[in-house]
Order: sequence, then structure tokens, then C-alpha cells
Amino acid sequence: MVGLLHRSGVARVCGDVFPALARRHGVPGAQLAVHQDGRTVAVEIGVLEHGSGRPVTAGSAFPVGSISKWVTATVAMALVADGDLELDAPVGECLPGLPEPAARVTLGQLLSHTAGWASDPAGADPAGASLRRYVLDHCRPPNVVAEPGTAFSYSNLGYALVGVLIETVSGMTWREATESVVLRPLGIQPGFVATTGAPASPRPAAVGHSVNRLVGRTRPVAEVLAPADVVAGGLALSAEDLVTLGLLHVGPGRPAVLPAADAGRMRRAAPGAVPFGLADGWGLGLATFGSGPAWVGHDGNGTGTSSYVRIDPADGVVVALTTNSNTGAGLWVELCAELAAVGVPVPPPRTWDAVAGSAAPPPAGAGTYRNGDMEYVLAVAEDGRLHLSASGDEPTPVGCGPDLTFALRDPATGRHVLGGRFVRDPATGEIDALQIGGRLARRQDRVRQPVGGRRPA
Repeated sequence: MVGLLHRSGVARVCGDVFPALARRHGVPGAQLAVHQDGRTVAVEIGVLEHGSGRPVTAGSAFPVGSISKWVTATVAMALVADGDLELDAPVGECLPGLPEPAARVTLGQLLSHTAGWASDPAGADPAGASLRRYVLDHCRPPNVVAEPGTAFSYSNLGYALVGVLIETVSGMTWREATESVVLRPLGIQPGFVATTGAPASPRPAAVGHSVNRLVGRTRPVAEVLAPADVVAGGLALSAEDLVTLGLLHVGPGRPAVLPAADAGRMRRAAPGAVPFGLADGWGLGLATFGSGPAWVGHDGNGTGTSSYVRIDPADGVVVALTTNSNTGAGLWVELCAELAAVGVPVPPPRTWDAVAGSAAPPPAGAGTYRNGDMEYVLAVAEDGRLHLSASGDEPTPVGCGPDLTFALRDPATGRHVLGGRFVRDPATGEIDALQIGGRLARRQDRVRQPVGGRRPA
């Protein structure tokens, strides 16, 4: 345990409640770090791998999944501060030969997920492709779901393009730039998930787990990323590392790494960024919660891992959780409630139980929708309800709510959980897309004008 907290309620949550919650959710190992009033408490529990006996320590690295995007964005913003990159310039100015429409999107749009790209391209095999080859092959019209700057759609492909920008202007690989520009200057020992053809970094690392609490089964699961995926999800860090990164957004931060003004730009929600169900807005690499300058943060889910970071710049609070289990998401929900009860109002994950079943499903919503490699099929079942199948999975009943929102029934619990919403074409009023899991999936079973390319004459 590092430092002391004078608020006994927070100390109780860290010392007593957190371990009990981890046991309840079957999480083999986890770290929790809370920074408040200029002090940090860090608690580590459990083991790095189920049955191994290797304890989690303060220095253990956990794969933090998409939280890596926040760090990538921080590297990009440091290069903006140095004048090497521009937020509002077309990226094609730095990357000659980049095909349309990729050449005309901006770094700001890529960082805020408003560049209009699918999350992961259809038919892609990133295992043998370099980062640059992957971007040149797939940043093309078939993987565009919206005109740049007009809609939010969470995109790993967009961040791969950010990685190519970083490598081009810095003369380093993404990994080298991340180490030298952000991690080492902050005193963070670099940690990376293993990639195809390259081992993980030597830092002691947690192994992800698939936990099925219904049958009492816990199985380790290995994660190896393709080189093209590391920019969006390749870091392995501790909860204390995440707090250190979060302190870039508290007070003056660390101007030598990122000037406070540029950190502030990261926290401002971008126009057109409406990440329905994920957050209230999205800045440059950070989700925003609340209508004003309140909490910011990012979630990260890898293969059998779940991690979270939340920052309140005004009050100087940073909360970070790392877990090596798919059930870490449930732990986070309960942990947010416990912290809020003792005066740390961490924004809880969005839930949609209240809207389930409160409105009739729109029959016009039935159809096929696509976002890159994900296909969503909505069909009306014999009971008259819509059922959703994602890329061939078992169909799940959809409960509809006001404003074309919908919830999905979790077969394990019977509860309705976060779903998404139908999106109407503003010109025709017809349902033209789904926004689900932060991704915009365009309708495929209706003739429509192309997105991201020239309209036919």
C-alpha cells in the first residue's frame, strides 16, 4: 500500500470491500489504485494466473486493451504540442499515397472516433501485415460507415492510422515512440502484450481468464496480437501506471510530457461525437462523462481481461482498476457504487433496464446491418418481437424503449443489458443504421447512396 488516505470510507472500500467483490465475481487477480487529495492508495489481490500461486504485485502488468488508445492519443498530442502533427489538417499531407477518403480525414477526427471508419475491416487478416500495409489495404471506401466529422463510430482501424502517423513523423515504431515520448518520461516501465513474431515485454504480466460463474469454471486464455492491432490494444500496465497517466490531467500535469493546454484539449468532447451507451461524449482519446467539465476516462477489454480508468481533473481524483478476468466488468459496476457511497462519485456504466419493453419494436428496424467485419441481423420472431443476431451468434430478444433505443436480454441472468439504438436517415426518416457498442452499423438490405466515396453522376 502506497501513501495514506485520511478518508476512512475510501480506505475501507480499498482494503475490505474490493477484495470481497473480487471474490464474489470470481476474479483471480486485480489491482485498484485511488488518487485523492494528492495521495495514492494501491491495493493488489490474487494471482497472475489461476492455479499458479504467483501473486499480483504493485508492479504486475495487466493487458489493458483499448486503454492503449488513450496512451496512443497522448503520444499523438505530444507530437501536436511539438508541432510535428496538426489536429485539423488532412492526414494525407503527412502520408502521401494514402487513398481516398482516408487522406482527407484529420487527426482530431481519428482520435475522437468521428472519422467514419468501421471498427475492424471485413475480410482482414492482420496477422501477417505490417501496420502500414494494413492501413493502406483497409482504409478504403468499403470500410467507411459515415462521412468524416458527422457521426461517432468507435474504430480500431482509425487508431491504426494514428499509429502510422506517429511512426511517420517521429521516425520510430509505435512501440518506441510510446516508450520514449510518454511512458519512460513518466517513470513507467513499458509493458506490451505479445504480438505475432515478438514476445511480450519481460515485465511480470497477468494472464487473462474466461470465468463462468454458473458452472464454477475458470480457464486461463492466452492473448497474442497482430502487429496491426497493437496501437489500439497492445499495452500492459498496472493500476498505479494508469493513475500516473491520469495525473497528466490533474493540476499542471507534467508539462515536459504534455502541456496542460493540450491535455485540456483531449478532455473536450468533439462536435458530432455521440457515443451512445458508452459515455456522454468523446474527446481526443478520452471518453467524457456528464454535460460539463466532469469525469473523463477509458475502458479496456482484452482476451479475458477488463480494466478501467476515470479522472476528475477538477477535484484531482483518479481511479484505476485492472483485472485478469472477463467478469471484471461486474466487479467495476459494484465498485463504482461503493466508491460513490463514500464520496468518490465515479460515473457508473450505463444500464438500460428502464427502457426494456417500454415501447413496441419498430418493424421497419428488421434488416441486416454491417460495420466492417461485424454483421447484425434483426428479424421479427413468431412472438412479434425483434431478435438480434451478431455475426451468426444465437439470436437475442430485443426490448425497445423510447427514442428508438433498445436493450438486449442476457441469457445468463435474464436481465436486459446495454443494447443500442436505431438511427434514422435525416433526409428520409427511414431507419438507416444501428449504433451498438459504440459502433455505427449501416443497413445493407436497402439501396442507399454510398458513404465515403463519390456519388454516381
